[in-house]
Amino acid sequence: MSRIDELIADLCPDGVEFKALGEIADLVRGNGMPKVDLVDSGVGAIHYGQIYTRYGAWAKETISFVTSDTAKKLAHVSPGDIIITNTSENIDDVGKAVAWLGEESIVTGGHATVIKHREDPKYLSYWFQAESFRAQKRALATGTKVIDVSARQLMKVKIPVPPLEVQREIVRILDQFTALEAELEAELEARRRQYQHYRDLIRNESTNGQRKIRLGDAVDVLVGFPFKSAQFVDDATQDALVRGDNIGQGFFKSVEFKRWPGGTYSHESYALAVDDIVLAMDRPFIPAGLKWAMVTQEILPARLVQRVARLRSIDKALDQQFLRHVISSDAFVTYVRRVQTGNTVPHLSAKQIADFDFVLPPIGEQERIVGILDNFDALVNDLNIGLPAELAARRKQYEYYRDRLLTFKERAA
Repeated sequence: MSRIDELIADLCPDGVEFKALGEIADLVRGNGMPKVDLVDSGVGAIHYGQIYTRYGAWAKETISFVTSDTAKKLAHVSPGDIIITNTSENIDDVGKAVAWLGEESIVTGGHATVIKHREDPKYLSYWFQAESFRAQKRALATGTKVIDVSARQLMKVKIPVPPLEVQREIVRILDQFTALEAELEAELEARRRQYQHYRDLIRNESTNGQRKIRLGDAVDVLVGFPFKSAQFVDDATQDALVRGDNIGQGFFKSVEFKRWPGGTYSHESYALAVDDIVLAMDRPFIPAGLKWAMVTQEILPARLVQRVARLRSIDKALDQQFLRHVISSDAFVTYVRRVQTGNTVPHLSAKQIADFDFVLPPIGEQERIVGILDNFDALVNDLNIGLPAELAARRKQYEYYRDRLLTFKERAA
């Protein structure tokens, strides 16, 4: 029998009392405080939008402040109070809560409610993460584009209220899970900084007398042939087309298969091979970064079509795998952002791609850098084997035990 089981058997053997939030707390709806009111110092303030992404279940310090005059007009949050969001664009974020555990009172504004209570503040904040609350807020939420759970609706939420000793033991266990998750997140961030350090080894500024070359002098930059969709018919047995829409950030989002047209076109030169790098020339950026991919056997046979460039090393001194890291480097991304033209539809030319200068280390050093970067890439980005996979597993484990710990037999009335 666990410590939790022992406490429940001793303190509430007939089950736990469930109460409406309005029975155990006073709810104070915030107002005002647009982001322009936030300043670098003054009275601590938590903006509702920050609760979605900047805060966990509890906080002892604020990342923003307001002036003392502004603070007088806002909802005050005492140590131990909970701040919960009332509004969001999605059901997951609405009702996200943070317990304020700082030493001084702070303030909050609109789209948030302050919950003043006598329970363990961490217990309540953790419970607002649990499935039992999520199920109730889905039933209480209103709106389509903007989801809202008002303070009046929140007062109806039924919460299990075990004795404080039980609440504190649950908090102790969940704090341990939170600490483990924080350690993994810190390690992942440290590894990403290391990854960035080694990625900076790929640069476009000469150092230590290393050879600096123009991309077009070591790489064949080929632009795909122009086509019209009407020239093709669907046929999954024929070659794949590679277009900008198929390319993500370092991977292919999809491929489409077409039968090639007859006529005088000679398309063999546009056939792609394993390890070719393809780069979108129109709208080369997605929110996460540059649109490029390396060809693998899985998508072949495939051919290049308009507004996509194929990059293939033609210099034995340049390793194609090193070229992959050159294309994804900050130096190249910064260069593309600077030289791309067009406002509505940003685009690159083959000459702009070819004119990029970068430092080319000896082939042995290239292979060493590739090995380091590939290892770091797997460690910090691979969702199946790296730190993100371990972090995701820990979060699933945490959610499972959190929901179990916060699920109680209700005491009969």
